[in-house]
Formats: sequence, structure tokens, C-alpha cells
Amino acid sequence: MRIRLSTVQFLFVLVSALACAAQTPAPQSLFPIQEGFVDSHGALIYYQSMGHGAPLMIVHGGPGASHDYFLPYLLPLMRTSRLIFIDERGSGKSAKIEDPSQYNVANMVEDIEAVRQALDLGKISLLGHSFGGVLVQAYAFKYQKNLSHLILGSTFSSTKELNQALAKMKAEMDPKERDRVDALEAAGLYGKGEIWEHGRYPEEYAKLAWGKGYFPYVYQNHPDPNYDPLSSNTGTAWDVYLEMWGSDGEFIVDGNLKEVEYVGQLSQIKVPTLILVGEHDESDPKMSREMHDKIAGSQLIILPKSGHMTFVDQPELFLKAVRDFVTQ
Repeated sequence: MRIRLSTVQFLFVLVSALACAAQTPAPQSLFPIQEGFVDSHGALIYYQSMGHGAPLMIVHGGPGASHDYFLPYLLPLMRTSRLIFIDERGSGKSAKIEDPSQYNVANMVEDIEAVRQALDLGKISLLGHSFGGVLVQAYAFKYQKNLSHLILGSTFSSTKELNQALAKMKAEMDPKERDRVDALEAAGLYGKGEIWEHGRYPEEYAKLAWGKGYFPYVYQNHPDPNYDPLSSNTGTAWDVYLEMWGSDGEFIVDGNLKEVEYVGQLSQIKVPTLILVGEHDESDPKMSREMHDKIAGSQLIILPKSGHMTFVDQPELFLKAVRDFVTQ
């Protein structure tokens, strides 16, 4: 017997089938990317989201870098977490702000919260690397109720202590190279070379500071064969960097990050906290040990044969530590 459907019945069946298809979850082997911008109090903040599971927001370092340096290293985490990368205000794909004084920790904390609210994420795991770790600490002090887990990667809670670590790195440079760094700093680091170079470090200084001075503390086990100190020179958002880090060179923080003195507040953090640092990190591991001592119940993992880029030097150890922590 043949069943004939009226036009209305046919459309009802078609619409029902399409609705069922729309409700069918994507296969676990498929990881679409969602991206966009969130208007955070006038600052347009870029985000990129991918993966399955509870939300894990990831905040980059710098200041003035972008989320790009996490890729492709952190991508395997999308199998167990929904990853949300952001570019901080003025950095990466996020919009510039005319008044550079608006580049500060307090405003960037509000940007993190704006993205969380706009994407309706509920409670999140929050990972901050390097300078990003400063931002997520400040976020935890204000918005702890919105956190399920906190991850502090290769970061600091005291600018005074960071400056001590940077001074030690500089002291360990080859004396001739260190003397040249001192001379370049004394002469002023901006307004040199061609007109388009005036707002950034001279190439010689970038090579000495980000190369000779930093490299031993950035990579150990798996140095990135594409690492180029000059790429940082041209890839940095200098308006953000100068406002926050300062203008006197790589080995002293004297911008508005001087206000970061959080050691006395760390005991306020009550959410599960994981602290990751490289054995040879430019963020001296003793700072991470201090954080661990101050944050009750925190876990500390010092990754062997690793510099600042722990997820590059020890990718499997890093990924396992984060995955196990946020899924427990």
C-alpha cells in the first residue's frame, strides 16, 4: 500500500527531520572553531573557541603578545575541554585603544569577565601564562566565584621579585654582551634607526636581550627552530608593552606592572590551583614555590629540562598535568 503525504504533511516531516539533525551533537572527532569579538566596556576583545567539555579559558603573556604562541601546542586539550583563547586589549586581533593608560591589569581582568559572560560559560577553568598569570591571579581575587580551577603558568606575584630574577639573568650574560646591553639602554632604546623603527627596540638590542639574554631561560629541552628575537620585536604590541612593562629595557619592569605585589593576597585564593613552571624558567621557580606555599591546597609541578615555554619543552608533561587537573 502506498502512503501519499499532503504538502502540509510533507513539510511537517521535513521540518521535524531538520530539527532532529540540528539537535544531533557533532561527532567527537570534529572540532569546529568559533571566533568573534566581545565588546568589553568599549574594548573589542577577540576570542577563539574550540573543543568539547567544560570551558578552559587561556590568557597569553607579553604584555602585548597574542594567543598565537600557544598554537599548535595546546590544541590536544580540546579533546577534553572547550578551549577559549583571547587576545588581550590592544594585542593580537583585539582592538586598539587611543588612551594607552587603559592598558592595565584592572581593565584586562574586566575583559576576561566580559568574555565569560558574553559566551555564557558559567564557571570556568582559567589558565594564565607569564604575564597572563598575573591577570588570572587578579581575576581570582575579584571573581573567584566564577572559577572551577586556576592554573598559574610560569608567572609571578611580585614585580619586585621578577625584577630580581631579570637582574640575575642579565648578570649571567657574557660580560662583553652585557656591557653592550648597558650601553644601549643608557643611550635610550627608542627613536633609533629608520622612522618606522622608532617605536621599538633597535635590532641589536632585540638580538642581545631576547636572544643572548633570554634564550637560555625560554627553551631547554626542545628549542623552537623558528625562534627569532626579531620576530618578538616586530610582533609585539608596543603601545601595550611600553605602558605596562616600561621603556627602560628588558631587564627591568618599571611600567604600570609595578603595582603587581600580590604575595600578601595569595592566601585569598581558595579554588583548586595548579602551578606550573620550568626548571630553568625566566620566571624563577622560587617565585612559584612561594605561590605554592601561600595558596592552600595548591599543586606545584616543576617541569624538568624546561624554560619559560614549558608546553614546548615538555609538551606531554604539560598537557597531562593540565588535563588531569581540570578533569578531576
